[in-house]
Amino acid sequence: QVQLVESGGGLVQPGGSLRLSCLVPSLLFSGNALGWYRQAPGNQRELVARISSFGSTNYADSVKGRFTISRVNVNYTVFLQMNSLKPEDTAVYYCMGFARDSNVFAGDWGPGTQVTVSS
Repeated sequence: QVQLVESGGGLVQPGGSLRLSCLVPSLLFSGNALGWYRQAPGNQRELVARISSFGSTNYADSVKGRFTISRVNVNYTVFLQMNSLKPEDTAVYYCMGFARDSNVFAGDWGPGTQVTVSS
């Protein structure tokens, strides 16, 4: 089992910020894209941000301009900086690898980290 482990979630008021972290097993980190998914109750898991092995990024329309994904190669960590949070951002957030920048998953789902945006 090659599991990615997320952290950094919590309760935040609308308009607030959070930074999520994901520790990626070293064998998954190099040469693979990394992404953040989220799943709200009753909804399917959706991809919100992705960063390629060479740093190119893509975002879901719903988070563009508010979320920023980054990766720190030395620490095998991928971050999701979330600003201007909205109640509809409430979900469990997961990270995942993509083999050789393809759409094929690399790794196993971790427990996720809960983000709740509420006043």
